[in-house]
Amino acid sequence: CNHTALFCSGNLLFNAIRFPACTGFTINNLITGSKFLCTFALHGIDCGSILIKSADVEKIIMGIDPGTNNMGLGIIYVKGSKIEIIAMDVLKLNKLGNHSLKLKKIFETTLRFIDQYHPDELAIESPFFGKNIQSMLKLGRAQGVAIAAALYRDIPVFEYSPRKIKQSITGKGGASKEQVAGLLAGMLSIKQIPEYYDITDALAVAVCHHFQRGKTQDDSESYTGWQAFIAKNPGRIKK
Repeated sequence: CNHTALFCSGNLLFNAIRFPACTGFTINNLITGSKFLCTFALHGIDCGSILIKSADVEKIIMGIDPGTNNMGLGIIYVKGSKIEIIAMDVLKLNKLGNHSLKLKKIFETTLRFIDQYHPDELAIESPFFGKNIQSMLKLGRAQGVAIAAALYRDIPVFEYSPRKIKQSITGKGGASKEQVAGLLAGMLSIKQIPEYYDITDALAVAVCHHFQRGKTQDDSESYTGWQAFIAKNPGRIKK
C-alpha cells in the first residue's frame, strides 16, 4: 500500500509525501525552513535523509514594545518574504496611578490580543539599561507580565535588544525612532505613521524577529514555556 504523510506547523500545511509500499514508517526529525529535512525509518531501517519542498511559510508574529506609560502592540502576517500588518495599537497606561493596576492591564491586553489574533510567536523588546533603577525595575515588570501572558497561552517568546531591532530594520544600531518608523512605513506600506512611536517600535520587533528566520539568534533570548523561562532567569524567582 501507499502511505501519505501530512506535516503541519502553525498555519502551514505541507505538501503530501507519497512513500513506497510499506507496513509503516517513523518520522525521526523535522527541521522547519524553506525546505524541510526529514529522516525516516522504513521497516525499522534508517533510509537516510530526504529534502521536502513546502509551500511558503505562513506565520503570525506579535510584537510588543513594553512600557509603563504606553505599550505598543503590533501583529504582522508573514508568508514567505511578504509581510502584512494585521493590527497595531497602543495601550495607554498613564492614567492608572497604581503600578499594580498597570501590570494587570498589560496582562489582560496581551491575552486579549493573543486570543483575538492567534499569533504563532511573540517578539518583545528587552529593557535597556539606564541610570534610573526604579524606572528599570518597573519596565522589567511590565515586560515580564507581557511574557507571562504569552507563556500562559503557550506562545513561544523571543527577546531582542533595542540595538538589535534598530540594526535589523535600518542597518544602524543607533538609529532614531523616527528613522525606524520611516523605514517601516515604506516596508509595510503604512500610509500614515502612527502618532505614537510605541506602535512602530512594536512592529519593528515583530519584523526583526521575522528577519532572524534561519539565523543564529545570538542577540536574543527565547522561551517556550515556564520551565525554560525559570531556567534562564533563576534570579527572578522568589524563594
